[in-house]
Amino acid sequence: MTRLLIVDDEKHTVDSIRLGMDWEGLGISEIFTAYNIRQAKEIFEREPVEIMLCDIEMPQGSGLELLAWIRETGRTTETVFLTCHADFSFAKQAIKLDSFEYLLKPVPFAELESVIRRVKEKIDKDSDLISSSRYGHLWFRQQPLLVERFWLDILNQTIPPHSAMIAKEAADRSIPFMEHMQIMPILIRLQRWHKPLSARDEKIMEYALRKAAEETILDQKMGALVVWDKDRMVVLLNVEPDNAEAAELKAACMSFIAACHAYFFCNLCCYIGFPVSPVQLADAANRLLAMDRDNVSLENRVLLLGEPVASSADMPLPNLDVWAVLLEKGKKDELIKEACSYLDRCRRAEGFAAGQLHQFHQNFIQMVYYVLKTKGIQAHLLIRDRGSLELAAAAANSVMDMREWVVHTLQLAADCIRATEQTQTVVERVTSYIQLHLTKEMTREEIAGHVYLSPDHLTRIFKKETGMSVSEYLLQERLKLAKHLLAKTDMPVSAIAAHIGYSNFSHFSKMFKKHTGLNPLDYRMAQMSD
Repeated sequence: MTRLLIVDDEKHTVDSIRLGMDWEGLGISEIFTAYNIRQAKEIFEREPVEIMLCDIEMPQGSGLELLAWIRETGRTTETVFLTCHADFSFAKQAIKLDSFEYLLKPVPFAELESVIRRVKEKIDKDSDLISSSRYGHLWFRQQPLLVERFWLDILNQTIPPHSAMIAKEAADRSIPFMEHMQIMPILIRLQRWHKPLSARDEKIMEYALRKAAEETILDQKMGALVVWDKDRMVVLLNVEPDNAEAAELKAACMSFIAACHAYFFCNLCCYIGFPVSPVQLADAANRLLAMDRDNVSLENRVLLLGEPVASSADMPLPNLDVWAVLLEKGKKDELIKEACSYLDRCRRAEGFAAGQLHQFHQNFIQMVYYVLKTKGIQAHLLIRDRGSLELAAAAANSVMDMREWVVHTLQLAADCIRATEQTQTVVERVTSYIQLHLTKEMTREEIAGHVYLSPDHLTRIFKKETGMSVSEYLLQERLKLAKHLLAKTDMPVSAIAAHIGYSNFSHFSKMFKKHTGLNPLDYRMAQMSD
């Protein structure tokens, strides 16, 4: 007894399909119709539906949204999508994995009849599998989300790794559980998309990856698939002791990776563990997770637990002092070429360690921030848009992510420096330079040289705009810093004098009293009494 639901916002399409097929000959016992998602959900709430024919784009909600709701509620309804759009691009491949088939309107009845027969065969095959499998009926009859939540709680150790506690939680959730079962964990890590995706497309593709994993790695084996976080899934296979079939699993994982690379434009890695008990599962999965975190250069690979992902040979860090000079001098293209060349060598080494990437990351940030400081640019102004922040967050994940972020950051930094230098006046550049070197000895000639002017010419320009000479401005700023240090710290006066560029303590004291009316110690005492 098989029930079928037709969902389409066009009434003539629904009537054509309902009246034009020999449903009795196909073994369909009852036909339901709906013209929007709301009506379809109402039918699902009161009737079991084995097959659904559904339009994709409807005014009150898409067929994809309806199928997502069906899966969330644990229903196993087989779905055939109907659409007028022939150029649905890569989403077509994704939808095929989430639904049984994808057909273009108008659908010839002969083609639709063939699809319905194949859907019926699949339903019958699944029913036989449930009946004949030793554990099958226990795994299949439960709502998928309930089962997934149970295993996710074990992985996250929300359920403590103790046999009695796991068994109790399984019983409380009415989930079949055998203490002696062996679980083979396989970690799937999505490393990158090759194409920019909208939020909607990304959701579709992530769901497609899940379905692809179920069809290629699970492939009707007993087990479950758990979404661990945004870019990681874990396949949990229920295996017989001493019969892990590692070679077969590795081949299945390679097939999965190849399909995803070809059809879904992404790179992945699969990490295969060893069979463990449910009590040992969290530890085993975390060991796979540690492998993934150490892997910053290998892509589209299948790796067995314990297999090295990084070599012992160190890749020398680049001379970032040279990079700083290139950035400071505006040699953007030359610097980006140098950075890409270095990171490409790291990637080709296929063993560049995560620790080495971290060192490079920190040194690179230091170099960029140093150059920005010399230009009087605040670092937080450089990276504040959403795209830049996302690239920065992902940079340490892999050499390729680092490469993308480094190029992006160097382009931003170079453009920011060029724009700042073009818009700053001579006086602004001088005051920025003085602030940057306030604690060092500076001569009038050195300051003038920074803006490529003679000392006398600079003095005329500076005094005209500020009302004081460069030397007077320098003294004023040093006094301001000295007052702050005297009032807010317990630094010795001699140390404060040295800090603001006065090697002669006596000269500093005389200069300070001349301009404030108090010697440094009296000024400090006066501030403390206020």
